[in-house]
Amino acid sequence: MKRRLAADAGAIQAQLDLVLGLFPPGPVTEGMGYATRGGKRIRGFLVMESARLHGVDAAAALWPACAIEALHAYSLVHDDLPAMDDDDLRRGQPTVHVRWDEATAVLVGDALQSLAFEMVSDPQTGLSAEVRAELTHTLARAAGGQGMVLGQARDIAAESAETPLTLDEIITLQEGKTGALIEWSATAGARMGRADPAPLLAYARALGLAFQIQDDVIDVTGDAAQVGKAVGKDAAAGKATFVSLLGLEGAKTRAATLVEIACDALSVYEARADGLRELARFVISRQS
Repeated sequence: MKRRLAADAGAIQAQLDLVLGLFPPGPVTEGMGYATRGGKRIRGFLVMESARLHGVDAAAALWPACAIEALHAYSLVHDDLPAMDDDDLRRGQPTVHVRWDEATAVLVGDALQSLAFEMVSDPQTGLSAEVRAELTHTLARAAGGQGMVLGQARDIAAESAETPLTLDEIITLQEGKTGALIEWSATAGARMGRADPAPLLAYARALGLAFQIQDDVIDVTGDAAQVGKAVGKDAAAGKATFVSLLGLEGAKTRAATLVEIACDALSVYEARADGLRELARFVISRQS
């Protein structure tokens, strides 16, 4: 799995660099390249691996894989802004608004979001118009006011709430903020292959929550130099998290249970889905 993850990350980076190389030079284009460099590419890998699972050509799957990574990068650029999480570091480097300025960071995020929809709908994918339309429509739902943006809005609202969120409220929040894009990524291969996405959706829902729980664990136990961004911010802000509600060991146990649920959801694919099972286990073992 790690070898395929690295190979897919390299292919995604090369394709993004190629596409951005066609853009007019300037701070926005430079910022787009800067924001899309590095990272684990887990969302892109989910697209590529689910495509392999359904016999979809890798060259076709690369476009939606790049699209989700561009969209994810946009979300991070905006999330780091002073009006949002106000972070100075991302992946061990200055955030876009620090490297340039806030206005440029807003425009970089806007441009990356547009690029995502351009790439997922591009006829160069070789996918049918019907498939491209479905991928584009479902990505818009996952990214917008019913998905990631809604989750982010709920997260911001929780910071000023008089009472901390309950566990169920945090789960609902994270299903949008983190889970929506992971669900889209994992089901993209089934959509491209015109197959039933239900098993991959069940896998992704459990995986997305496990991913967020591990993020909360890392925020408590991680080292900023290794993580590549500030840690301990949630506790300092008094935010309710999976760790604050379940305890550190309880959160780890819940994440491990969710990984087993995710793996069990793939039983219909038998051994062909072992790469996705390995990814799920990697998600709760990572330290950044």
